[in-house]
Amino acid sequence: MFKKKPFHSTTSPERALWLMRHGTADQLEKMRRTNPLKLFKKASERVPAYKQFLADQGVDPRTIKTWDDFQKTAPVMSKANYLRTHELKDVCWDGTLVRPAVFSSTSGSTGKATYFQRSETLELEYSILIEQFLSEGLMPPSSETPTLVIIAFGMGVWIGGVLTFSAYALASKRGYPLSILPAGVNKTEILMGLKELAPKFKQTILVGYPPFIKDILDDAVAEHIDLRSLNIRLMFAAESFTEEYRDYVAQKAGIRDILRDTLNIYGTADIGAMAYETPTAILVRRLALKHKDVFKKIFGNLTKLPTLAQYHPAYMTFETNADGEVLITGDSAMPLIRYAIGDHGGVITYAEIEALFREHGIDLDGEARAAKICLRKLPFVYVYARSDLSTKLYGAIIYPEHIRSALENESLQGYLTGKFSVQTVTDDQHNQFLEVNVELKKMQTASEDLKREVGRRVLDSLLQKNAEYSNNHAHLKERIHPRIVFWPNEDPTHFKPGIKQKWVIRS
Repeated sequence: MFKKKPFHSTTSPERALWLMRHGTADQLEKMRRTNPLKLFKKASERVPAYKQFLADQGVDPRTIKTWDDFQKTAPVMSKANYLRTHELKDVCWDGTLVRPAVFSSTSGSTGKATYFQRSETLELEYSILIEQFLSEGLMPPSSETPTLVIIAFGMGVWIGGVLTFSAYALASKRGYPLSILPAGVNKTEILMGLKELAPKFKQTILVGYPPFIKDILDDAVAEHIDLRSLNIRLMFAAESFTEEYRDYVAQKAGIRDILRDTLNIYGTADIGAMAYETPTAILVRRLALKHKDVFKKIFGNLTKLPTLAQYHPAYMTFETNADGEVLITGDSAMPLIRYAIGDHGGVITYAEIEALFREHGIDLDGEARAAKICLRKLPFVYVYARSDLSTKLYGAIIYPEHIRSALENESLQGYLTGKFSVQTVTDDQHNQFLEVNVELKKMQTASEDLKREVGRRVLDSLLQKNAEYSNNHAHLKERIHPRIVFWPNEDPTHFKPGIKQKWVIRS
């Protein structure tokens, strides 16, 4: 006999969709402030680790009664101070693993997996955003509009593939008959699906990591697949991208409505699909790029374009702390409350966005009418970089430790200082690759033998220590091999003496 069920939002899929489509800004903002308090109260009573965490922090949960109380008093949790300091069962509802659930994992900075148990609520929440995406398209799936969904995320312990499959299957049962091809990061299978299966359907939804989707579209064009006739729609996750990238893939795929037929998800293994682009979010982002004053008011003095997404406050609430860290509060088998996800960014309400555009003479309603979309008044979150010293390549999180262990090999110590910097670079053709800048010792040069040796060791280390990278490499091969660039000793570009070494560069 299972113990009590986890605390889940009582918002039904029908109610959640109604709120997405018709909820007022005030209504959704009230939900954003009240739902975290309900989850906090239940977790403080029923999650053993959270009870202990509050006690250790000297927090009496009975004193937290308002949103302001919650923000000022409820402690910030993280992997380091919460998940890794308590037993797995104790961070779950009622201190038990005895319930139906699914695990996902990430590699972590040391290569040691962090496991996250999730309940069916995450699949339900994801399916609701998928249902909204389906319904807003030019051709909502129906008996007259058969739709193929090709899932190009890794299909394993990484959350993207399996969760996306389950969510699309749930959405299908609610009146959107879909045919799903769970191809994973297997380009041969994906291209075969585009050739053989997709022409039998009225439209095809291609779901995957942004750089991988770009590769698929480029290769499909090279193989003379008529993408335009397939009525392609695109769904992405795992990393941000520019609007130039969106324009590029839309042109390649023959997409007719860039606001309604593309969508990027802000998700994590920790708690699933947390926030997502809507036509409203994409419109706001593209308008902000055209109006520098608006961009600065929303994002500050950032030089790199953040992901801008909206989220459903029935399921998730975002905050930021004084350091700009993004904090999330949401429910699953392992409820997370004011959890530092490892990203930086900001939170802004729909009313604030609307007022900001009005202040600068931009008619958001008029822009939406011109674009033939309905504005969704959900709150916004933007994220612009990870705070845990990592970068991403085709959805795989790359940590400096994976590079460092390769360069510290005894056979290389006579040639290299051990200093390096790593960055994900995108070229003019929107191809993504991992660049590793390496510092030579004084009086040393990079011979061809040294170049081969360093490249081999870095690749071997990534394959051994990073499961996500290894999974991608099985299909992408040389496309994701690291590019090693050697620099003279103390070259000021990456190795200026006298300053703290930057191991990860934000491009």
